[in-house]
Amino acid sequence: MKKVLILTTSTGQGHNQAASSVEESFKACGYETIKYDFLAKNSTLLNDIIVLGYEFLAAKFPKLYGFFYKISNQKFTNKLLKIPFYLNSKKVVKVLNDIQPDLIVASHAFSINVLENCKKKGLKAPYILIVTDFNAHYTYVSNYVDAYITGSEFTKKTLINKGISPERIYPIGIPISQKFYTEITEANELKDEYFNLLLMSGSLGLNSISIVLKELLKNKNRLRITVVCGKNTKLRDKLLNYCNDNNFENKKLHILGFTKDVSYLMDYCDIIISKPGGLTVTESIVKNTPLVIPFAIPGQEQENIDFLVNEGYSILLSDINDINEVVNRLIDNKAILLDIKSKLQSLSSTYSTKKIVEIGENLINEL
Repeated sequence: MKKVLILTTSTGQGHNQAASSVEESFKACGYETIKYDFLAKNSTLLNDIIVLGYEFLAAKFPKLYGFFYKISNQKFTNKLLKIPFYLNSKKVVKVLNDIQPDLIVASHAFSINVLENCKKKGLKAPYILIVTDFNAHYTYVSNYVDAYITGSEFTKKTLINKGISPERIYPIGIPISQKFYTEITEANELKDEYFNLLLMSGSLGLNSISIVLKELLKNKNRLRITVVCGKNTKLRDKLLNYCNDNNFENKKLHILGFTKDVSYLMDYCDIIISKPGGLTVTESIVKNTPLVIPFAIPGQEQENIDFLVNEGYSILLSDINDINEVVNRLIDNKAILLDIKSKLQSLSSTYSTKKIVEIGENLINEL
């Protein structure tokens, strides 16, 4: 049985979700898979600096995070970033030697900083790297990556512009769980005269979603609002208390914490309101459900917006307080929703969770 080593890390849960989706696809095709967090299990200090630093800056000081993202999006800065990874790569090298994988798939660009040196020293296993956003940051650039998986032709072009050869880039969609590719038709049968909105705060459970909810509760239309707070229990409890202490006309409310039923909720809703993380965006694309973006973390999410809005896949709010104006427009003019859905369907038709396995098999056979 051929072995696939899947490298991930926890700077936001999108990378772990992509890794789990890859694992799901390869297991279904009879591969042995080993998923490995190359930061947490390699260097506790480096993991804490990067993962906790990301979570803290993204949640508390997003503009500062955006600044660091921008200055690191350069060739010179990336050379400096490789140094701490090189000095803390012994455990990853040991894992590679112990497992002897036939293929390596990584869901985070920082894996380059570890694997480049291994490749230089003779590592033969092909290396597939997943770009989990729609504009490839310079950390993704390496001549030692055998294949890139991207979410669009646009993403492919951003890699080509950074010197990556086109034949190494496959725009087959950011990997998400296979269940998102299956429509739950029962969800549509349960719909009534209420317009259904799904509010998602992302894995960090950002508090800005509470501002959006409070604005929506002022809307005069009949709205069924489902809020997913992720693992932010304080946010969930805060919203539950607020909703229980007040009466809202023509509103049906569901406040959830972490849930595994996102696929079902997306089938049930008419629009998704969320920050534009790569995995959430991909899920909305596959579900052909329009995404309304009320806010974003500066950096990769802002770059995702540029792609999504310019291509007509999403609607961006210039101000959170404009949410009701946009919702009312979508309720009153169904043609706008249908047009976005048509564009999403065209893009999602190019996506496949199985193609990454085919790409991996071809790379193994070329050895």
